[in-house]
Amino acid sequence: MFDILKEWDRELFVFLNSLGIEKFDNFWITATQIETWTPLFLLFFFLIFYYFKWKRGGAILFFLLLTFGITIFFTGFVKDYVARLRPNNVEALSEIIRILQKPINYSFFSGHASSSFSVTTFMALILRQKTKWIFLAYLWPLIFVTSRIYVGVHYPSDILVGALVGTIFAIIFYKLCKKALEHDKLKVRDLE
Repeated sequence: MFDILKEWDRELFVFLNSLGIEKFDNFWITATQIETWTPLFLLFFFLIFYYFKWKRGGAILFFLLLTFGITIFFTGFVKDYVARLRPNNVEALSEIIRILQKPINYSFFSGHASSSFSVTTFMALILRQKTKWIFLAYLWPLIFVTSRIYVGVHYPSDILVGALVGTIFAIIFYKLCKKALEHDKLKVRDLE
């Protein structure tokens, strides 16, 4: 059964990767770079301090950064443990897929997916009572992870598991953040 799932994953990757159109390559190469999203991160910082002011905002920012850091650490640990080759490093695929990047570290699971979904989910949970527009932030991880298949470096299962792991970490650290704010006797009714 596991071999069948791996084969479906591989076939779905090859199909999705083959949908790439050369004239959009620059867009996807740019979209897959973390630096491209710096304005979004600055917006997140602004929104935290705009809605929660300095003391509570600082605590929330700490938990956001902790969420991100723990997610990245866990992702790296799992990648090294599982040691799944990226599609761009699989010789049998090199002739049939489009490869626009050539990272040499492992594939399972996607750090782009886990980190972007952890940050976005944490922000959505924190700000959902303040602004419904925060859910538009999910466009970032969706574009970000799509780029990973487009450039030839992640299988769909890498993306799905990464997104799930990131979301779970975000929920855990959101709850810890809420408890910490309650413990400090800060008002948290707007985090409910």
